[in-house]
Amino acid sequence: MSEDRPWARMVDRRSVNRGDQRRAALLTAFDELLREQTLEQVNVAEISRRAGVTRSAFYFYFESKAAAVLALMAELYDDASDATDQLVKAEGEPVPRIRAVITTLFDSVDKTPHTYRALLEARATSPGVRELWDAGRTEFATMVAEMIERERAAGHAPPGPDAHALAAVLLDLNDNAVERHALAAAPPRERHIDALTHIWITTIYGSHQ
Repeated sequence: MSEDRPWARMVDRRSVNRGDQRRAALLTAFDELLREQTLEQVNVAEISRRAGVTRSAFYFYFESKAAAVLALMAELYDDASDATDQLVKAEGEPVPRIRAVITTLFDSVDKTPHTYRALLEARATSPGVRELWDAGRTEFATMVAEMIERERAAGHAPPGPDAHALAAVLLDLNDNAVERHALAAAPPRERHIDALTHIWITTIYGSHQ
């Protein structure tokens, strides 16, 4: 679960406790406001008022609104981690496996698109969020690169560019596609997934599929 991972411990000022009603109330109020306003428009006083706690209670848990957005995105982080685990195990046929992983990412964003849009805003304005984002990306990219190297060593994938650079570029494509989807930009969801799956498969496996 996300609270067991270093990422979660960096987000909250206090140890995550699912039974902490004040923290849960703050995140619920924050989520409700983000459905109505942008991250910039939401203010901590209103979050606290809706949650029925003092303003200082917000800062007891979170350094900033940007950090609280990351806490709201814990489920998406879990989904991304689980999808990456599924990907790097390299079990089963590559096409359905990679398509399932990419679909999971889109599903995660579709659960709470307003929260993901707030995350994009926080990433653009908060150096701390950007640092955490980059750290998570580096972790995922390393896992994907190791999978590519194992597939090459096993003869399932042909030799190619440096696996770490390749993994970083493929994850960049995923990020861009999911961001466009969250902002309701073309192409439609299924075409996006089709295209990403095709790029991943041909890039990693080439004519071996």
